[in-house]
Amino acid sequence: MNKSTRNTFGAGFSVALLAGASFAHAQNSVTLYGVADTGIAYINHASGSKNAVAMSSGNLSGSRWGLKGSEDLGGGLKTVFQLESGFNMNTGAAGQGSRLFGRRAYVGLSSADWGTLTAGRQYEASVDMIQAITGDNYFSTMFTTPGDLDNNDNDMRVNNSIKYLSPNWRGVQVELVYGFSGLAGQTGQGYTYSGGVSYANGPVNLAAMYMRLTNEPSSGATRTSWTSSGDSLFVSPINQGYQSAKAMGVASAAAQYALGSLLIGASYSNVQYQSDAASNFSGTQHYNIGKAFLAYHFTPALLAGVGYEFVKAGGDTSATYNEISLGADYNLSKRTDVYALAGYQHASGTQRKADGTLQTAVASIGSYGRSGTDSQSMVIVGIRHKF
Repeated sequence: MNKSTRNTFGAGFSVALLAGASFAHAQNSVTLYGVADTGIAYINHASGSKNAVAMSSGNLSGSRWGLKGSEDLGGGLKTVFQLESGFNMNTGAAGQGSRLFGRRAYVGLSSADWGTLTAGRQYEASVDMIQAITGDNYFSTMFTTPGDLDNNDNDMRVNNSIKYLSPNWRGVQVELVYGFSGLAGQTGQGYTYSGGVSYANGPVNLAAMYMRLTNEPSSGATRTSWTSSGDSLFVSPINQGYQSAKAMGVASAAAQYALGSLLIGASYSNVQYQSDAASNFSGTQHYNIGKAFLAYHFTPALLAGVGYEFVKAGGDTSATYNEISLGADYNLSKRTDVYALAGYQHASGTQRKADGTLQTAVASIGSYGRSGTDSQSMVIVGIRHKF
């Protein structure tokens, strides 16, 4: 999740802290911000038929800390940057593969007239435009696509990327992202690109995007992992059998409507994995994904919702996943809230394992990545503080 509350330090102090007092200026700013989110989870069929009670970090928002800032260059142009580090609230371990700034790290230029151009490790259009109007935006992982197949829960960032976000043209914005592979002599492999468009006007929000990711070439042996400028989206048993794909594509569209205190939203995604001689599957595997949610503000402090997520596999396997989600979030203050989440998923058909063999499909709620039996349920209660 990307939601966070930020406090801006006094400009002179902050810039002096990071870059020396000589750079302090009234039109410069640096912001320190973060989220601390943890809870207690009960998981039925947490590992096969075994149940578990465990601490769970980052349930409504990924626990993080970060720095962001800007410098006014004059003429409506400014420099912008952001460095964001994820961590496990319960162990202190760094997230996103133990990267120092694994969530985001970029610098660029921004203009109200021409848009924003940034370079570094960044999100792409499925996060920036689709996720923001789905149930995941309010109740996070419990309301996301099973296995996060379409990056609805932002498990993937793009390394070595250039990103352009247009100005807002009467509610319309366009985003383009390209992640370089950096492979000598292999410009056609290992790259990532993404494009999206969004529209916001009063109670109506619409968005659509497409993304293509390519795997690194193989020396002749079967690939055993995913290596690309885009991070791995193989976070659960639902799609782990397709890490050896030559390429994958994601197309998504979403809509949200606000009717007073009621939020209504729906989305559709199509995800495809393409094989080649180095893949441990043949042909093309695809997933059709449909999701819907209702959320209601019972009071300004209390938001509750229900969601339904459906995934149907085709091509190489024929698994089906049905998931029902419940969530409630209560604000104790502007910075602190408590929440309760629950989900149930049923799986049927067959799915491909990481070693290429087939198995009876097992349930795996959201993007938590736990492998159950043909069903799995989960309940989490927790607290989140934003600073």
